[in-house]
Amino acid sequence: MEFLSRLVDGGNGLLWGSLLIYLLIGAGLYFTVMTRGIQIRYFGHMFRLLRHSREGDGGISSFQALSTSLAARVGTGNLAGVAVAIYFGGPGAIFWMWMTAMVGMATSFVESTLAQAYKTDHGDGTFRGGPARYIERGLGLRWLAVTFSICLVIAFGLAFNSVQANSIAQAMEQAFNLPTWLVGLLLMAVVAPIIFGGLKSIARVAELVVPLMALLYLLLALAVVALNISELPAAIMTILRAAFGIEQAAGGAIGYAVSQAIISGIQRGLFSNEAGMGSAPNAAATATTRPNHPAAQGFVQMLGVFLDTLVICTATAAIIIMAGPDLLASDEANGIQLTQTALSSHVGDWGGMFIAVAILLFAFTSVIANYSYGESNVEYLAGPKRAPLVILIYRLAVLAMVMVGSMASLGAIWNFADLSMGLMALINLVAILLLSPVAFALFKDYDRQLKAGQEPIFDPDRFPKLADKVDPKAWPRR
Repeated sequence: MEFLSRLVDGGNGLLWGSLLIYLLIGAGLYFTVMTRGIQIRYFGHMFRLLRHSREGDGGISSFQALSTSLAARVGTGNLAGVAVAIYFGGPGAIFWMWMTAMVGMATSFVESTLAQAYKTDHGDGTFRGGPARYIERGLGLRWLAVTFSICLVIAFGLAFNSVQANSIAQAMEQAFNLPTWLVGLLLMAVVAPIIFGGLKSIARVAELVVPLMALLYLLLALAVVALNISELPAAIMTILRAAFGIEQAAGGAIGYAVSQAIISGIQRGLFSNEAGMGSAPNAAATATTRPNHPAAQGFVQMLGVFLDTLVICTATAAIIIMAGPDLLASDEANGIQLTQTALSSHVGDWGGMFIAVAILLFAFTSVIANYSYGESNVEYLAGPKRAPLVILIYRLAVLAMVMVGSMASLGAIWNFADLSMGLMALINLVAILLLSPVAFALFKDYDRQLKAGQEPIFDPDRFPKLADKVDPKAWPRR
C-alpha cells in the first residue's frame, strides 16, 4: 500500500510538477498564434452568440451546455483555489491565473470545436461526444480513447464527486453544526432524481442554478469593491508589482518570489478553468448549436473559461486582497478559511456563512456536472446494448461515493483522482494538437461565412478528410 501511495505521488509530481504545465501553456500559446489571437479578436462575438444560445430545437441548447461545463468548472476551486494561490504565491499569482486563462481560451475553443465536429446522434434529440469520440473517429486510436474514458470516469465520475461531497459536508458541519452523515443522506436524496433524469435533466438544473449562484457571488464581490473603491487602484498595483517581483527586487528575492507567483497562478488557473483537460468537451458535444456549426460551441465554451477565471476567480481575489496586507501576512488562515476570514472582515460574521452556502451550491452543481461527464464516457465504454445496465450501476456507484465522501477523509482518493485527471489531460492535449488542423479549418470556414454576412452553416462535403468521419445523423450533408 505504501509502494502504491509513493507511485501515485511520484506520478503526480511528474505530471503536475513539470510536464503538464509546460504542455498546457505551450499548447495554448500555439493555438493562440495559429488563430491569430482568437480570444481577443472574437471577444465580442462570444457574447453575441448568447442571444440565440437558448435555442436547442428540443435538445440541449448551447446555453445549457455552457451552464453544464461551468457547473463543473465553477466549484470550490474558485473560492478555495484562489486563496491557496495567493497564500503560496502571493497576490502576483492572480496575474498569472489571468494569463493562463487567456491562453486557455484558445485551447478550449479547439477542443470544444473538435467535440462538436465528431459528436454522435443519441437518438433522443441529444448528442454525445468528447475526447473519446474525436480520438477514435479522428485519430483511429480506440485503445487511447478507452484509456481516456476510464481515467475520466475514475477522476470526474467517482473520485471528484466524493471530494465535492466532502466539501459540502464539512462546510455544513462548521456553519450549521449538521452531522456529516445527515448531509450525505440529504445530498444523495437531492442528487438522485437529477442524475436518474439523464443529461437533459442535468442541463436544465445547471441552466437555472449556475447563473444564479454566479450572479449572487459576483454581486457580493462588487459590493465589497464598491465599499472599498478607493483601495481598488492599490489592489491592482499590488497584483502587478507582486507578479513581476518589483517589491522584492530591493531585497534580492525577486527570482524566488516571481517563480512562486508563476507556479501557483498557473497551477490553480489550470485546475479552475480546466482548459485542455478534456472535461468540458463532453458538455460541448451535447449541444444543438446556433449557428449550426462546430465552431459556434467552441466560441461559447471559450466564454466559459473567461467567466470562470477572469470574472469569478477575480471576484474572490478582490475580496481577499482588499481585506488588507495583515490578513495576507497571517499564517493562521489559508484555503477556504482565508476567503471566509476576508469576507467576514468586509461584511461581518455572516460572511463566513455566506461562503458555506456558496460552497454548497458550487460543489452541488459540480457533482451533477461531473456525473454527466462520466455518464457520456460510461456509455461510450459499454456500447449501446449494455449501456442501460452499466449506466444504472454507475449511477448507484456515484450515489455511494457521495455518501462515502461526506463522511470519510479523502487524501488518498484526491491524490489518485489527480493522477487520473493528469493522464486524461496528457492524452487529450496530444490528441487536440494532432487534430488541430481540423479545428483550424473549421474556424476558417466559420470565419469566411461570417465575413460574407452569412449565418455560418457546417457542410461536411467542404471537408473531404472529415466528411467520412462525422456522424451523418449529427451533421447531415447539405
